[in-house]
Amino acid sequence: MTTHEKILKNLGIAAADIARGDLEVRSPIDGKKIGSVRQHKVADVAKAVTKAQAAFREWRAVPAPVRGEFVRLFGEELRAAKDDLGKLVTLECGKILSEGLGEVQEMIDICDYAVGLSRQLYGLTIASERPGHHMREIWHPLGPLAVISAFNFPVAVWCWNAALALVCGDPVIWKPSEKTPITALACQNLFERAVKKFKKAGHKIPDSLSQVLIGGRDIGVALAGHKEIPLVSATGSTAMGRDVGARVGARLGRSLLELGGNNAMIVSPSADLEMAVRAILFGAVGTCGQRCTSLRRLIVHEGIYGALVKALVKAYGQIRVGDPLDGKTLVGPLIDKAAFDAMQKTLKQAQKEGGKILVGGGRVTKNVPGGFYVAPAIVEMKKQSAVVMHETFAPILYVFKYTDMERAIAMHNDVPQGLSSCIFTENVREAERFLSATGS
Repeated sequence: MTTHEKILKNLGIAAADIARGDLEVRSPIDGKKIGSVRQHKVADVAKAVTKAQAAFREWRAVPAPVRGEFVRLFGEELRAAKDDLGKLVTLECGKILSEGLGEVQEMIDICDYAVGLSRQLYGLTIASERPGHHMREIWHPLGPLAVISAFNFPVAVWCWNAALALVCGDPVIWKPSEKTPITALACQNLFERAVKKFKKAGHKIPDSLSQVLIGGRDIGVALAGHKEIPLVSATGSTAMGRDVGARVGARLGRSLLELGGNNAMIVSPSADLEMAVRAILFGAVGTCGQRCTSLRRLIVHEGIYGALVKALVKAYGQIRVGDPLDGKTLVGPLIDKAAFDAMQKTLKQAQKEGGKILVGGGRVTKNVPGGFYVAPAIVEMKKQSAVVMHETFAPILYVFKYTDMERAIAMHNDVPQGLSSCIFTENVREAERFLSATGS
């Protein structure tokens, strides 16, 4: 039995369960096949919604603290399976093991938070101008929730939504990325283990409280357009978000969108450069640059530009790229060939637009198990050209010079995307300006 087969077995997935499907799943670590899973058809969406509606009618009547007890049990299952699920995350999406384990810890943490929230679902009591009257605010469950998640956070995003939805009384239908469906099946197995323990403790819980639908864009479109799903939570590209938002909005539903980013850091003359280099390195190359919060743009004062860039180039040259299951590895592979091709296309375009590659960018083939491994790149740019305005899901860091803080903040804000931002400075005025309404 191979290592990944042992992991799957521990998570309740038998080899036969992922042997006869029509969707082939390969590990980005070495390109080898992990398994084949069955994809659902569009018609299965309506069936899943019907089941979720039936579950909703039962679950909404369960007291919120009791719903919280179920989520607590699910969190305990996650604790017990943390090592195996974390390794499966690494195996299926390629992030280094510490990040895979960290993602499962995020699931555990949100379950703990949701348990506390289950006893805080209270509203306001409001005075009325009419004698002998008052108004009360009471929150009611919304209904079945659809979660559409991306490959780079294959389990945490679902759990962020699911744990909160469950304590609020709402069932969940999950469409994971077709690149990482096996982690979703593992999570569903852990969910069912919690269901059994909940029932054993004497509680009632409806069937189909959590469902997984595996498939491509057609499944996502059907979920976004279904009128009996009041809220769709979707994580992915900005283009995907526009599509989902429009479909959900057209039926006056609600959408919760977590999309792309084009995140920047300003480094001022007073900054602690040693600390900045460490932060830049982690922010830019973590998850091989495949995070919506990855650092994409570095805006450095001209007075320290040379020293900082020199230190960064040296640090990039020492990055260990390789098997993400090896604890000494800092950067694992890109998810697939399409991601590698997109990175190479972007680097060529950056050069056409006046950019200079200072370090990295090429494919790494030595001392790696296969897959699409790359050397993280730093690209010096004279201005924020078209290629910079576009998010590429790869470890590419664009660096720029600035002369004054006004210009730095203007550059920082001059992109269509926005998610995370930061400044490295020991100047209190600069820090406060950056945090103000006229800053980031």
